[in-house]
Amino acid sequence: MKQVSVTFMLLAIVFNVCLIASNFFAAKLMCIGGFVTFSASQIIFPISYIVNDCICEVYGYRKTLFVIWTGFAMNLFVVLAAQVVLWLPAAGVWGGQESFSYVFHAAPVATVASLLAFLAGSSVNALVMSRMKVADKGRRFASRAILSSVVGDITDSAIFVPILFWSLGLPVILVTMACEVASKLVYEALLLPFTAKLVRYIKRIDGVDTYDNNISYNPFLLWR
Repeated sequence: MKQVSVTFMLLAIVFNVCLIASNFFAAKLMCIGGFVTFSASQIIFPISYIVNDCICEVYGYRKTLFVIWTGFAMNLFVVLAAQVVLWLPAAGVWGGQESFSYVFHAAPVATVASLLAFLAGSSVNALVMSRMKVADKGRRFASRAILSSVVGDITDSAIFVPILFWSLGLPVILVTMACEVASKLVYEALLLPFTAKLVRYIKRIDGVDTYDNNISYNPFLLWR
């Protein structure tokens, strides 16, 4: 990696925090309107896609990919560390083991589904954002942000939901996917004016506006 700015580092930190925190929030289900149920991770997870758009728009696909892989590695580290902590014997005077296990216990299938869905969805989001910026010659940021999020969110849900809810049947899977994607897009659309202002601000203070001309989109080449 070449030298990076403080702003880039802060965005990368926010991206990682949102990703890891969303896994803990997922343990709680919330109900809106008395009939629509969502995971509480929806409160914070869409922010990772907004940050993804900001990084890709300003710094380009390669640096975005580096942040995505960093998020994947840190998330995996936390998940594995949580399992080690769960395996350790609890002190007899501490009565919180059951509640602690409920929050931090991650079933292997759910963990794998979450990691794969995040990696695929975030990478596709960045790729679409990058290619559209070059094609649009930097114009229509709002269109790029929304369309890239649509593709990324669908990719994410298409991996995560079927793996977790396959036994419930196709109708349940499709409805759940639709609710997940719709809620993320509404969230991101509401924050789009702020996102656009943030992107303009970062470009101005860092003096960077990257166009990914003639680069490799191989997701495993992190250092080019």
